Amino acid sequence: MGQVALEGMEFFAYHGYYDEEQKLGNRYSVDLYVKADLHAAAASDELQSTINYVVLYQLVAEEMQLRARLLEHVGHRILDRVLAEFPAVRSAKVRVSKHNPPFGGVCRRSAVTLKRKRGPE
Repeated sequence: MGQVALEGMEFFAYHGYYDEEQKLGNRYSVDLYVKADLHAAAASDELQSTINYVVLYQLVAEEMQLRARLLEHVGHRILDRVLAEFPAVRSAKVRVSKHNPPFGGVCRRSAVTLKRKRGPE
């Protein structure tokens, strides 16, 4: 078993509970960790034997462009897509962070972290 990680992905998107947040938009960061058997890729040095990082990034970018009220919902959608599009993934964890949330005070980021394991098939 091994882990593929994409850390510090940044996007500008229009998520937020309040209408103003959805109009103005904000900066977001996403960290994604997926666990899968990486032994074949390690031995073969072949892209088709692993989890393609480029496809993972594109998947996250697509989900970040679909508006949502809650970061929890964005993270849930990302996990759904990862597990649907990568059958080799055994589990995944995503952290979605909003930079400078509109709290009226100092807060660099608010974040949610979600994890999911693939159920028995």
